[in-house]
Amino acid sequence: MSNHRSRRSFIGHAAAGFSTFALSRLAQAQPAPKPALIEHAVAAPVGIEVNARPIPNFEPRDRARTRFGSLDYRGGLVLTSPHRGFGGLSGFRFLDSKGERFLAISDQGTWFTGRIRYSGRSMTGLDDVEAAPVLNAEGRPITEKRLWYDTESLARDGDLVYVGLERVNQIMRFDFAKGGPRARGEVLPTPPAVRKLPYNKGLEALVFVPKGQPLAGTLIALSEGGFDADGNLIGFLLGGPTPGQFSIRRTDQQLISDAVLLPSGDLLILERKFSWFTGVDIRIRAIPLKSIAPGALVDGPVLFKADLGHEIDNMEGIDAHVTADGETVLTLVSDDNFSMLQRTLLLQFALVE
Repeated sequence: MSNHRSRRSFIGHAAAGFSTFALSRLAQAQPAPKPALIEHAVAAPVGIEVNARPIPNFEPRDRARTRFGSLDYRGGLVLTSPHRGFGGLSGFRFLDSKGERFLAISDQGTWFTGRIRYSGRSMTGLDDVEAAPVLNAEGRPITEKRLWYDTESLARDGDLVYVGLERVNQIMRFDFAKGGPRARGEVLPTPPAVRKLPYNKGLEALVFVPKGQPLAGTLIALSEGGFDADGNLIGFLLGGPTPGQFSIRRTDQQLISDAVLLPSGDLLILERKFSWFTGVDIRIRAIPLKSIAPGALVDGPVLFKADLGHEIDNMEGIDAHVTADGETVLTLVSDDNFSMLQRTLLLQFALVE
């Protein structure tokens, strides 16, 4: 098959997938019977098999290219599993400094833990993957309560793990020292403005600021599509020295998918945009943490952009780790919406200074 035909086939299949993605999101925005919404949730902890197929080139049109903006492509995987509950990955955080052990969460109230297997610098697969339900304070799956399933965002402060639920715009905290993903969650108090975020456009990113950084002890919460009076995206500083609300300048019609804080003090924001004509675009912006304060309007440069000509899907999670050689590696994960026409992707890039 010629390169031209391969590209047409790739873009055609991708466009079909993203059209399904759009329809899926539109359908989810409407009231629906509870069982249809949480049909992929797990009821009890279970070990699962996850298969991985490598993605050698991020841009099929130019297989020799590895540099994309400020990022250098290290490799990627297409993940599949015979377990029907695998998918919908909306949050991703590493549990170690090596970029191996991970914690992920699906948007149907399910934890996933496991380990990334490497050969040299390249990911080759996942090992020891387990799925478990997200539990409430009574030890029951949170999905038993109406609308408490859309677990979209994830943050860590050591053993403390924070989860944002988009549709009800609530935040839960779990102490993983008490059973790991079997820990029971408590609902945290949040400002009324958090709970007033738009239905299905609410809490999409959570980042905890560690010691040694400006705003240390603060949980940063970012909305997917909550706007201030000027049409900019709303963020919140919860706890910490200066709690309050701030705004992120919105440009190019992008919406927030996730965020990660680098040791350098930059908050990297993963964003996406959908159009019926062009499909999905994603990008990563760098916001200086020191610029964030109550009442501030913050902005920063775009480090990375990709579209349907690249190996992307509905990218919803991002995390970072620093290698023994001092290289900062970004890991991105996609939410396949449990659609046969979409993919669960795990991508890694090195940040080029």
